[in-house]
Amino acid sequence: MIVLLLVVHILVAIALVGVVLLQKSEGGALGMGGGGMSGFMTGRSTANLLTRTTAILALLFFATSLSLVWLSNRGHAPQSILDQGAPPGPAVPVAPAAPQPQTAPAEPQPAPPAEPSQPSPPLAR
Repeated sequence: MIVLLLVVHILVAIALVGVVLLQKSEGGALGMGGGGMSGFMTGRSTANLLTRTTAILALLFFATSLSLVWLSNRGHAPQSILDQGAPPGPAVPVAPAAPQPQTAPAEPQPAPPAEPSQPSPPLAR
C-alpha cells in the first residue's frame, strides 16, 4: 500500500512541476505556454485550466504526503522522553577502589642551569 501511494506521490509531484513550468510567468520571459497555444485555447482559458490543474495537483500532493506519514506511523505508539524516566543505574553497586600502597618519593631532579640573558640589540628605524 505504501509503495503504491509513494509511486502516485512521485507522479503527482512530477506532474505538478510540469504544470507550474507551463504557466506563463508575470514577466513573460520564461513562460512556455503563452504563444504556441493561441489556436487551441485563448490565453484566459489556458490560464484558468492551468490554475485549476495546479490547485488539484497541489491538493493531491498534500493528501498523498499526509497519507504516507499516517501509514508509516500507524504501527508505532507515541513515546515521550518524560514517560521513560531516569536512565537505569548500574545493577550492582561498585565497591570503592583499594587504596594504592604508598611508595617512597623519588629524588627530585636538579633543575637545568638557567641561560644567561643577552642584551637585545638596538632597533633600527
